[in-house]
Amino acid sequence: MKRIRQSVLLFSLILALLVLPSIGCQLGHPSSSQDVLNLWDIGPITLDPAISNDMASHLYIMQIFSGLVRLNDKLQVVPDIAEKWQKSQDGKTYTFYLRPGVKFHEGREVKASDFKYSWERACDPDTGSQTAATYLGDIIGAQDVLVGKAKEISGIKVIDDYTVEVTIDAPKAYFLCKLTYPTAFVLEEANVEARKDWWHEPNGTGPFNLKEWKQGELLILERNELYHGERAELKQVAFHLLAGVPMAMYEKGEIDVVPVFRDYIDTVMDAASPFHQELVITPELSLSFIGFNASKAPFDDANIRRAFSSAVDKERIIESTLRDMVSKADGILPPGMPGYNEDLEGIGYDVDKAKELVATSEYGDVSNLPPITITVSGYGNNIPAYLGAVIQEWQENLGVEASVRQLEPEHFIYNLKEEKDEIFILGWVADYPDPHNFLHNLFHSEAENNFFDYSNPELDSLLDRAAVEQDDAIRLSIYQEAEQKIVDEAPCLPLWFGTNYILVKPYVKGYVLNPLGIPDLSKVYMENK
Repeated sequence: MKRIRQSVLLFSLILALLVLPSIGCQLGHPSSSQDVLNLWDIGPITLDPAISNDMASHLYIMQIFSGLVRLNDKLQVVPDIAEKWQKSQDGKTYTFYLRPGVKFHEGREVKASDFKYSWERACDPDTGSQTAATYLGDIIGAQDVLVGKAKEISGIKVIDDYTVEVTIDAPKAYFLCKLTYPTAFVLEEANVEARKDWWHEPNGTGPFNLKEWKQGELLILERNELYHGERAELKQVAFHLLAGVPMAMYEKGEIDVVPVFRDYIDTVMDAASPFHQELVITPELSLSFIGFNASKAPFDDANIRRAFSSAVDKERIIESTLRDMVSKADGILPPGMPGYNEDLEGIGYDVDKAKELVATSEYGDVSNLPPITITVSGYGNNIPAYLGAVIQEWQENLGVEASVRQLEPEHFIYNLKEEKDEIFILGWVADYPDPHNFLHNLFHSEAENNFFDYSNPELDSLLDRAAVEQDDAIRLSIYQEAEQKIVDEAPCLPLWFGTNYILVKPYVKGYVLNPLGIPDLSKVYMENK
């Protein structure tokens, strides 16, 4: 998801919360029957698809809501509420034909006008969406609504109750992929307008509805009997929120799936361990990185950005603090992403080079650098071990001191653009399998997720060309050129590409994290529990 579907945000939040006292072990199971899946989680920050910009919330939104199209398990765009669509010869107009009889959870049929309302609401400045420009901004007229010049998106036309026509500003190969993101999901106007916090009682169209939510304790999703697709096997999914130490709960049989963190990796990887047969490892299309604020000294100088990048031994840090659970990143695009470049030249670990870069920068010497603060997500002054190792290497290799400032995890991503200091830590998980999702959405000077305040007209030109190029081979080649330019300019220090490690009880079938890190709970069932 843009999802900042950010692994770093979720990971740091979980680590921070694990040090807090247990507040929910007494809850036990809502049910231990064959058709109830019990999970541990931190809970969503929001259930408003137009607002959601974080991994924790997307897990729930993807089960409760749906859109015109979706990604299947091969990350291909397939029909959802739209049973089919047609694209005009010039590649700019899409006509979507809705399935008759698709209903919101409370029973009203979904009409084409509901999509028009939902998308215009997402673009309304009063909604405060940080994703609408990215995912709906290609539609003609969307920008006018985003800046408050219009109330309606002129490129959306409701032909009849089951037909909606959408016109974009140029032919773009990734446009349909964008419509699989929550910002494009359909909402019921009466539900949204009923109360400010309407999403505490959402009326979606997904395979599950929200049955119960006790914040910080328990959230229960219940099978949607009116679902237009294949009905879920599970009757309920119970999320035990912050309910003790996840691994201990898994061992006791209180939850059925658990993420594996560093402290347990040796145990679960041991073939003699009873957990080893329950281990599922899946690569994730994600990047964790250190971001440099290119609009603020000293990282307004590319040589300083390169110097800080050259002074970090990523391989050593990954091995010592993350137990090789992730793979070193030299570039931006993760393996498995179209356009991934095995021959990309990253900025390697070279202390002498780092010192030379400082000397050739406008600052000349580290003694002339201003104070440097790192903005991170977390609570209670508990910083991740890898970050401590990075700070230590900057101190030892460059003689630079860096302090850390924490933002509460639930506010971090939503306030990062305004709150960031000289450096920030972030992760990005793909929302759709296209290099545009990483390179354009993060590094184009006009992208709303350009947290780096980085601007390069030559890069913008490359990204703009790639966005409208219709030949896939040429388009991917342009993206590879753009990626190399980004790496050379170093608005960020790529750290690692992600991998998910989870334990799944043998009786749980169909629980799979896709490369975007989200399970399709409608495919899960229990066998011989």
